[in-house]
Amino acid sequence: MSELVQVLSHGAVRELRLARPPVNALDDALMQALARALEDSFADAQVPGVVLSGNERVFSGGLDVPHLISHGQDRDALRATWSAFLGLAGIIAAAPIPVAAALTGHAPAGGCVLALCSDYRVMCRSKDAAHPLQIGLNETQVGLAVPDGIQHLMRRAIGAHQTSLLVVPGAMVSAEHALRIGLVDALADDAAATVEHAVLRLQALARLPQTPLRRTRAIARADMVAALETVVLEEFIEQWFGPDTQAALQAMAARLRKSPPAA
Repeated sequence: MSELVQVLSHGAVRELRLARPPVNALDDALMQALARALEDSFADAQVPGVVLSGNERVFSGGLDVPHLISHGQDRDALRATWSAFLGLAGIIAAAPIPVAAALTGHAPAGGCVLALCSDYRVMCRSKDAAHPLQIGLNETQVGLAVPDGIQHLMRRAIGAHQTSLLVVPGAMVSAEHALRIGLVDALADDAAATVEHAVLRLQALARLPQTPLRRTRAIARADMVAALETVVLEEFIEQWFGPDTQAALQAMAARLRKSPPAA
């Protein structure tokens, strides 16, 4: 598998670890590599579940904003990148076997979306209360509206009111707060324990009768697949070129160039 995605085995459970430093930002190459790794895992009848993980600081920083900006006015390239992201989210949402997100670090924006598409989310506890690990859909802070289909993913986890409190201002919440409101399902003490917890969850599910489990999952998760299909890509691209959005994105890109994220 691509060096962008490390494939690790925990018995039959497979871990797919994002490996694009420093923050596992989702560019076309990483999204294609992860999509292939997921599809290969789903095609292997011996794999009962998949864990998605990142590095000890960041699960995934979401879509790679400088990469998106580099497309300039090329709408076809922009459309392809956003389509790849929605396709990746859809692959996880429609997965035929359970997928657990081991949130070993921060999970903003697109990283949060991938986590929300998973069956189960376990996040690493914050080692420093003054600088907690955080998760959330912070798109409005960088000039992007959150489509209803994406908001639906959060609503099904924490409810409509809590979702509006977070997505409208683009708020990020600590791992501990995320557990209290149901945005994540469990916390673990460090990155290794976070992955281990996710693996144990999938191993427990693997011991259940698989045909009824998978049918029940498909019914329970059908709304997620349908919600993602409602995202109108052309509307999002038009919004991308709006003056407010462009100003916010350029400001963000400038901040990243000045102070790139630590690994």
